[in-house]
Order: sequence, then structure tokens, then C-alpha cells
Amino acid sequence: MPLSTPARIVSELASRGYNAEPAAVTRLAGAPESETALERALETMPDDALKLTVDHVDSVLDRSESRAAATSPPGQDAETGGSPATSTTDTEDPSVSTGTAPPNPPDVGDGVPVETKGSRDVDISQRAIEVANDMTGDSTGTGEYNDFVQVFRDRYEKLASKLRGRVNHRPTDAIENMAGGSEAALIGMVSDIRSTASGHWLVELEDTNGTFPCLVMKDRPIADLVQQLLLDEVIAVDGTLADDSGILFVDSLHFPDVPRTHSPSTADRHVQAALISDVHVGSQEFMADAWHRFTDWLHTEEAQHVEYLLIAGDMVEGVGIYPEQDKELDIIDIYDQYEQFSEYLKEVPGDMEIRMIPGNHDAVRLAEPQPGFDEELRDIMSVHDAAVHSNPALVTVEGVTILMYHGVSLDEVIAELPDEEASYEEPHKAMYHLLKKRHVAPQYGGHTRLAPEDRDYLVMEEVPDVFHTGHVHKLGWGKYHNVLALNSGCWQAQTEFQKSVNIDPDSGYAPILDLDTLDMTVRKFA
Repeated sequence: MPLSTPARIVSELASRGYNAEPAAVTRLAGAPESETALERALETMPDDALKLTVDHVDSVLDRSESRAAATSPPGQDAETGGSPATSTTDTEDPSVSTGTAPPNPPDVGDGVPVETKGSRDVDISQRAIEVANDMTGDSTGTGEYNDFVQVFRDRYEKLASKLRGRVNHRPTDAIENMAGGSEAALIGMVSDIRSTASGHWLVELEDTNGTFPCLVMKDRPIADLVQQLLLDEVIAVDGTLADDSGILFVDSLHFPDVPRTHSPSTADRHVQAALISDVHVGSQEFMADAWHRFTDWLHTEEAQHVEYLLIAGDMVEGVGIYPEQDKELDIIDIYDQYEQFSEYLKEVPGDMEIRMIPGNHDAVRLAEPQPGFDEELRDIMSVHDAAVHSNPALVTVEGVTILMYHGVSLDEVIAELPDEEASYEEPHKAMYHLLKKRHVAPQYGGHTRLAPEDRDYLVMEEVPDVFHTGHVHKLGWGKYHNVLALNSGCWQAQTEFQKSVNIDPDSGYAPILDLDTLDMTVRKFA
């Protein structure tokens, strides 16, 4: 059955204001004279009908076949005009995986665009979605010195408020005036970390009044925690002042952290969300066949409860992102890349709710927080009324709070922390540290570019139920203090650049989250 026939049928239906059941389109496409059958079906539809049903199409085709049978020569099939024949089509579902794909995953679907399939019968009246922390259209930063002071003060105040209940905090200038040998506690931003000649750790903490040196002895149990610190994160320490009150000997160290008692929210009905990222349309290595299998599966009965699609950035490959990228592009123009992505997005069922955030390959500023797309790109990306929010954004789906962050800071976390704490093979463990620090990109001045705004949009003021990232092209998930941390892989095969930096991507995976239980299955379509 040629693909153009059902596409043409759906296009014609849409131009006349009609929808159609997928099976109805399939029946019309298989008819010997599709256009004639379509005209007859539309002519005989009830005046108040908006959807072409398979029952109605069958009744029209049955009448046509009856007329044809009355005039067909003996021995010929009335529908084909040839000898009677039978055919079967075996379509398998993709494998359910826990992260390890079978060597040859079964093929699913044929890559037919969504226009050929109609809409699913989904009750959207129960849907509820809210978005917070979206700074799109509200950027205030000018890059002036005072803007940076403002954003770091805001970070400090927000994170310090989560630590004050754990220690008897005193500001740095007050600690300087305390008697030697006194017990003291300080909440501060890490401004420096260095080891002493004796192997101890000297950590300088800064608050709004000044800085103060804190010494962590190498033989203390908390010494290992120092290796988890990043510059510019906010922590609390308590201990004992030296005799001259010039240094604080640290007895305990505290992160803002997610409470161990965190109880995640769940949806009131059985509904699912597909969480993906890093599609990279425009790359020569974009996996179009895997995408087709994924979108085909979304139209199946098995996927009828998947009502939300959340994409955590890098919808397209972009231009000029890394050296000699132009040699690996299938589409050179950035706007053409988004046009093509929009075409692929059309394959998704039209009744799905789609939310996206940008990534470092997308056509927005690199500095975080990244605003959503400008009006020109939004017009291109208007398929199915898809909404684009800033990076990061807090999306609450039927009561489940999902923190969407593209994940550029994961490179820095993995580079700075010990291998056993964070690695590309287990990206979710690096995400655990961001949850512990309650900030998606704590370190300033390194690989992750940060933009000063009137407040720090990168602080995790609210504990999410789900933390969803991408960027590193690796699949990994786990729970940290009852928060599900997920890095969702990608839809791009290994590029020459990735080979040069030893990145072996996990491609063609679609994590499917049950919003009513927060259980997750991962499907592989590559």
C-alpha cells in the first residue's frame, strides 16, 4: 500500500473539516479506487458527523463491492480483478527493556506520518498541566556586575533558608568576633577548595558579609564529602573555632539536599508520559527509522495511555556547535532543521500534550537559564500546539512535578567528582549530586555558561517528583530520596566527533513513565 495514498486521504479529509478513525483511513487506502470511495463516504455521511468511522466506510465499500460482484466475470475477485488471494502482516511491539536492548529489536510500524492514522479516542478532559520557573520573556540580565551580585545573593538566600534549621548559623563577621574555642556554625557559598601540605582540606565559605576559612581534617569521616563539593554551591558547616578564632575546625557538613522523607505525588488515574531528549534532527546520524517506530507505536492500543510527550532539549543538531560539524550535517540551515523536526513531530498522535525545553544545540542563547524559542521558531514548532518553555522548567503533569533540565552541567559534575560518584555510564548518579545541592548548575565560570537574572532560576526551590535531563546521550535512571532521576538517552547514532571524544550513545530509547505509580519502563526502537 503506497504511503502517499493514506496521506492524501487524510489531507483531503482535513481540508473539508473532517477527522477519521485510523482503520477507516486504512480501509479507504486499500480500496481499488480510493478517491471514488472517499467521495462516496463523504456524500453519505450524516450532516452532524465530524469523524469518518470505519463502520461507515465498510458500509460504503460493501455496497461498491456488491455492485462490482454483479458485473465481474466468473472466477475473478471482485475487489482486485484477479484471482482470490490472502495475505497476513505480522507487526510486533518493541521490546520492554531495563536499559539493555536485545541485539535485534523487532521492527515496529512503517514510519507512516500521523496524518495517515487519524486521532486516538482519548478523553482529554481529565488532563491538568502547570508550568513554573519559566523565564521566557522575563529576562532582565544585562551582564552588568550588579546583575551577577543579585543572582548569587538570591541563590545564597534561597539555599541558606533550607539549611538554617540544621545549624545555629552565625554570619562570618560575627564568627570573627567570637572567642577562640567556641562552637560555631556557618552557612556559606564555596569560594575555594584546596588541600594543605598535611593533606587536610581548607574550604573557604562566603556569605553576604565576607569569607571565612574552614578546615576539614583528613582523618575525619566527613573528609570524603569534600571531594563532592563544587565551587559556588551553598553548604552549612559546624565545628569549633581555633584558639585565635581565625579558622573553623569542621565537625559536620550539610548540603541543602532533598529530605529523606520526601513523598512524591502521583496522578489520580492511569496515565503515562514519554520522556525523551536529544533528537538532533539535521544530523546525518539522526535515527529516522527509530523515530518512525516510536511514533508508530504511540498509535497502538498498547500506548493508548501515553498522553504526554516531554522533550528535554536538542530538538535539532544546530550549526557551529563543535569543530567541523558542517561535515556531519544532513541539513545545513538551522531553520530548515526545525522545519524538518516539525514534520517528524507530526507523526506523534495529535491528541498528545507536548512540552519541550531547549538545549545547547538549539537556536537560543547558550547561557542558562535558556529562554524558550522566539516567535519565528515557535511558529515553525506549532505542530499539535506544542509548547516550548525555558531550560530549566518545572512542569507539573496531573499532580506529578517534573523538573526538566537539558543537562549541560552534567559534563562539569562528571569531570569534577570522583569516578565512583559520577560517570557518563551512570548519568543518574551525577544527577543525584545536583539534587543534593538543590541546584542544576552550581559551578560558575567553567564549562556551563550562566546568565545573570534578577533571581536564580537554577535553584531547586521545590523538590521535584521526577528529574528529567538529557545532553550526555546516555540512558540511566534511579531514585534518590524518592525522586526519580532520569537521563533519557538520544535519537542520534554515534557521530565522528563523538567517536573522537569516546562517547558511545544510547540511542533510540523512549522511557515511559506511569504517572499514577511513578514506575517506568524503557522501550527501545533502534
